[in-house]
Amino acid sequence: MNLYVGNLDYSIREQQIADLFSEYGEVASVKIITDKMTGRSKGFAFVDMPNDDEAREAISNLDQASVRDRNISVSEARPPEQRERKPFRPNNFGGGGGGGNRFRRN
Repeated sequence: MNLYVGNLDYSIREQQIADLFSEYGEVASVKIITDKMTGRSKGFAFVDMPNDDEAREAISNLDQASVRDRNISVSEARPPEQRERKPFRPNNFGGGGGGGNRFRRN
């Protein structure tokens, strides 16, 4: 089961999350989501636990638990939404100059 973990402290590391969840069962992977530009944590992560019963126990025990003075939220992750791909349509605004140079000196 893939779990969503929210409201994380920005300085927490994947191994620390894995250690927290491993108290309830096997943790296959942990992925902290980061900002593409800065590389800084966005404050949430995904934890993959192969055993659904262990994952449910982790949810039951860790949802709203205080971790680094923050009440984390833990729930089953929802599948990513499929975005509708819109076909490319170039605009008809033309482009480029037109008209005279309004900054030209006479």
